[in-house]
Formats: sequence, C-alpha cells, structure tokens
Amino acid sequence: MEFALSDEEGAFRDAVRRFGDRVLRPNEARIDNEGRIPPEVLKSMAELGLLAMPVPAEFGGMGASAVLTELAAEEIGRGDLSMATAVFFLLEAGWGWLLSRKGRPGTAHEVLPAVCRGEAFLGIATTEPGGGSDLANLKTTATRGADEFILRGEKTFISGVEEAKALGGGHLTLARDAGGEGFHLLYVPTRSAGISIQRFENMGRMGISTGSLSYDSVRVPAANLVGPEGKGFETALEGFRVARTFVAAACVGAAERALEAGSAYVKERTAFGHPLGKYEGIQFELVDLYVGIEAVKWQCRRAAWLLDQHAMQGGLTRHAELDRAVAAVKLSAPPIAFDTVRKVMAWFGAAGYTKDVGLERGLRGIMSYMVGAEGGLNIMRIILGRELLGPEFVPYK
Repeated sequence: MEFALSDEEGAFRDAVRRFGDRVLRPNEARIDNEGRIPPEVLKSMAELGLLAMPVPAEFGGMGASAVLTELAAEEIGRGDLSMATAVFFLLEAGWGWLLSRKGRPGTAHEVLPAVCRGEAFLGIATTEPGGGSDLANLKTTATRGADEFILRGEKTFISGVEEAKALGGGHLTLARDAGGEGFHLLYVPTRSAGISIQRFENMGRMGISTGSLSYDSVRVPAANLVGPEGKGFETALEGFRVARTFVAAACVGAAERALEAGSAYVKERTAFGHPLGKYEGIQFELVDLYVGIEAVKWQCRRAAWLLDQHAMQGGLTRHAELDRAVAAVKLSAPPIAFDTVRKVMAWFGAAGYTKDVGLERGLRGIMSYMVGAEGGLNIMRIILGRELLGPEFVPYK
C-alpha cells in the first residue's frame, strides 16, 4: 500500500476541499435549518462527479476507486459538519456501487444515470420496527410471481424517504422470501403504488430525511432483483462494507475540521494573561485528539485500499481481513469524532454552546453514526468478535 497520494488523488482531494469551502460551509446552517440539501448544492456535487462516484462510466459515474471516494467523503464531512450532505453522498456511493455491480443491467442503466446527475435518490432499506440490526429476523416479505415480487411489510429509520419521493429513485430493500427460500434484495422505487412514507423528527442531521416506508402489496419487477435470488442478505452485506468505510471517512473529516477550529481559537483566546493553548490542560487534550484522529484516518484509508484490492480479485466473496478492517474503523471513527467535537466545544466556553460557532451541528450529526447509520457500534463489536474468536462465538446464534 502506498501512503502518499498520487498526483491525481491529491488534485481531486484539493478540488473537493475547495468545493467544501465554497459551497458546503456557506450552506451548512441553511441545510440544518431548512431540513434539506438545496438543489444547487446537489447540482454542484453532480458537476464535480461526486454523486455515486464509484459507479462505472457506462452508468453515468466516474468509476472512482474506494480510496478516491474515501478522500471525497472526508472532505464532505469536513465541509458540512451537520453530516447531512455526507449521508447523502455515502448512500449514493455505497449503494450505487452495489447496484452497478449486482443489479440487472436494465435496472442499473435506468436508475444510476439519474442518481449520478442528482436527479434521483438511492438508499438502503433494511431496518424494521422491533428488529433494529437483527436483519436475519426481518418480517418484510417478497412473494415471487412469474415476473414480479409482491412486497409486504415496513421499514423504519430509513434515510432519504422524502428525497426518494420528491426527486424520484428508491431504496435497495431487503425482504424475506415468502416461501422461506432465503432473502431477496430488490430495488424498489418509492413512487410505486402501495408505498407510504412517514418522516421522523431527529435531533440532528436535519438536511436529509429519516423515516419509515410501508409496503402494501407493492409490485416490484423481477428485473429489479439485486444479486442472486435468495442471496439478498449476503449481497446487502457487500454494500454495507463499502458504505461503512465512507461513514468513517466523513467522521475523520468532521473531526479534523473541529480540531482545526479549536486550534485556531486557543492560539488567539487569552485567559489570565496567556493564550489558552499555553495551558497544559488544553494542549495535552489537543495532542491526544490529534493522535486519535490520525490513527483512525489511516485505519480508514487501509479499509478503502482493501476494498479496492478485493474488487480487483473479483469481489463479492467473504473476506475476513476486509470485514475486520471495516468493522474496526466504523467502531472507532464516530466516537473519536464525537469526542473531538465535544471537547473542542468546551474550549470555546459558553460560545461553544451556541449555533453561531456551529460545532453543535457536528455533535448532533455524528451521534447518528454511533447509534445506527449502517450499523451501530455494538454491531461492529459483534462482527469483530466473530472474526477474532470464530463464528461459534456469535451471540444469540
């Protein structure tokens, strides 16, 4: 693995950082207050090639590597501290990647170009009421017909329910085969007859909706199947590997921005005749935060590199080293980012508690990555426990 970025990677990262400074930062308060990402922001992202960037060119994307996409995720997390834009980005990237590789060509050609242009939304729908991350026991069913599936059930805590309704697009939806033959992963357009949505009021990440999707005998063409029939659970796990890596990258970017803001502040703010940065209580804490961020950044870069190596080897098979790397970085990055923002807020004193400083947006947004958003922290611990001790040590199996 080469630690130095290539000229192309460095130039692209710099371009995305300029985009974050020019477009995202001036709009992050608006995104948080209005509860949506402005259309002009999505248009700018599309023009830069950021939307669903790992999708191959034949489907409208730029065919970006996981490492290049990870770099972009860092910069988007840095640019919009609320995490709303990062969530939109990583959903399109992770699940667009999966649809381009495992979807039927007709569906991929129909859906992905609009997603890459910012004219449609693509997300994932697995979580159910009362089920949480226990995907193996989900209740939503798909009944197989001659050329379609009939979908019945409900999904909850799903990102992008309103965006998919308003823009067009839909979610890759995991359902149990009604006849008991495994699980199916289906692309389900949200405007399909029989689908109703409800938006939840979250504490943060306001610029992208979270809610429920109810399916009342929804007809889904068999051509919308993603991955092998009956193997939807395994197929979905491939997408989670990718999306979790980009979640971690967004947290790295947010943490770096918070630490940079805090560093600038403690250099200038004086108390009792000295800059705050001269006090060991601040200085040592800053150093510890920096070391933690640097460690998880390279852990994240390695996970992205492993994704690329895995794809070159054919991909879509179980890979223990990759599973460990992704679970470890998804477990470590959100808490490190959360603690960084929380501690830097305290350096600002009472001002850190205000919306004018803006750090509180990061605190609220990053929290979503800890309790859920592609798998909560304890799910990552279960995955790592399985990989370190063996499958016979999976709890409650």
